[in-house]
Amino acid sequence: MGSPEEIRVYLEIGRQRTFAGAVDWPGWCRSGRDEAGAVAALLEAAPRYAQALRSSRLGFSVPVDARISITERLAGNATTDFGAPDGALPGDDVKLADPEIRRLQMILKACWRTFDAAAAAAAGKALRKGPRGGGRDVEKMTRHVLESDAAYLGSLGRRHKIGDGDTVEETRKIRRVMLQALAATAPLGRPAPGPRGGIRWTPRGFIRRVAWHALDHAWEIEDRRT
Repeated sequence: MGSPEEIRVYLEIGRQRTFAGAVDWPGWCRSGRDEAGAVAALLEAAPRYAQALRSSRLGFSVPVDARISITERLAGNATTDFGAPDGALPGDDVKLADPEIRRLQMILKACWRTFDAAAAAAAGKALRKGPRGGGRDVEKMTRHVLESDAAYLGSLGRRHKIGDGDTVEETRKIRRVMLQALAATAPLGRPAPGPRGGIRWTPRGFIRRVAWHALDHAWEIEDRRT
């Protein structure tokens, strides 16, 4: 991991959007129209990320006069331009030792708690619409995150059918499955290809995407609350 004065950042560069993500801190990832805008958005989000990780006690603090070190520039794709980070880092294939697995799981749990808290605080309240009247309400957004997690789980070679019950309970169930899948696959590096040859995500890539998605929607809820 980089020194306290250094923030290791990767860039995922699409045609219309660029993402800047902290290599060592999954979920701390923001986008902009170009590299400078993405890095600026990343640093602007540091206080919110610190607040999200406060319960994890992992020692993340808002950087002051930190040096940004760009470690990778990844070519973006349609997913990047659509609005989600999708790149794989060269070091993602490295097998994870138990302490690192636990650290990453703690980060992921903290991001989940942040989303849950934002959704709970906004329950029953209207969210501001976008400039064209778009945007999900809290209930639909919570369901969207649940369904996305089920899709992400498939990238590790696991399946979980979402029931028709309460969304909160279904979320608890799938998160247990996700943590179990991570514990099983993390020591192996990248899971074996699917039966049809499909490329699967590494545990690091999985956590990076799931943590970003949870925080992105948590902060959207907070920003859209009326």
